[in-house]
Amino acid sequence: MFRFTLFFLSAAALAQAPPASAHLSNFRQLTHGGQNAEAYWSPDGSRLIFQSTRDPYQCDQIFVMNADGSDQRLVSTGKGRTTCGYFLKDNAHIVYGSTHAAGDACPPPPDRSKGYLWGVFPGYDIYLATAEGKIEKQLTTAPGYDAEATVNFKTGRILYTSLSSGDLELWSMQPDGSSKKQLTRREGYDGGSVSSRDGKQIVWRATAPGNKEVMARYRELLKENLTEPMRMELFISDADGKNIRQLTDYGCASFAPSFTPDGKRIIFSSNKHNCDGRKFDLYMINTDGTGLQQITDFGGFASFPEFSPDGRKLVFATDYQGRSRYEFNIWTADWKD
Repeated sequence: MFRFTLFFLSAAALAQAPPASAHLSNFRQLTHGGQNAEAYWSPDGSRLIFQSTRDPYQCDQIFVMNADGSDQRLVSTGKGRTTCGYFLKDNAHIVYGSTHAAGDACPPPPDRSKGYLWGVFPGYDIYLATAEGKIEKQLTTAPGYDAEATVNFKTGRILYTSLSSGDLELWSMQPDGSSKKQLTRREGYDGGSVSSRDGKQIVWRATAPGNKEVMARYRELLKENLTEPMRMELFISDADGKNIRQLTDYGCASFAPSFTPDGKRIIFSSNKHNCDGRKFDLYMINTDGTGLQQITDFGGFASFPEFSPDGRKLVFATDYQGRSRYEFNIWTADWKD
């Protein structure tokens, strides 16, 4: 197993913490250099799984580390491109999306001349592995994109995004890949879904509805296995996809939603104050769409928030204090409600 040895204490001592807020204090930087994002807690709160582009890898791979940032180790194959790692409820297995079966090389990145785009590469499938990285099963086999898996630690069910119906929709399945069920049926991208802790609700990001230009561009980009994230809103529904309600209507990019431990609010990332800007902050909103609060004001990018199992900490990714334009690191902070 390839391991990274980093001097976490000395690096942390040199890092300048983000400004404290009404909700966040005692910041701790866990990664130092590269592009690190989408860190999610293990069920017992002792570890984090995250994706990272760092030497010697040319695109994202999946890593696991202790909750203090120590013992960072590769748990994906080191081949292809990966995304969205998540622990299973047994605390001993993980799931993640990977293109390694379609080729060892990283898929070509989207053409930036067409704007800021995400690749929904058809080679992506979801894999079940041990927390040490041994793949035990390929959970999806349908043609096209299958990725963005998250797990509900109470029910054990996996939420994910799939193109198997011909459109990018939300699906769920059991940890062994059985009992697949389509949850959404609206044209447009539906993805980045997570469950409330009691397993009764789900929240996700979706292509802005009712905007003909956005939808037309969505159709054209999907033909090229691409999607555009800069016009997305948040939606919430019952766990079976029924009773869908729209939470945001900012005309911007709102994404990376996650429930508060009590299931009554959503924390998410948005550039709502400048829809074409690169400044993303964390916000919190009630599940009925009221009570919006801004949580961070770091002056750059902050996203992918998730509460620790005990609700005392928040993990997130940010470019705060990054030494290069595209450096993103994983941080944690104590949560005050």
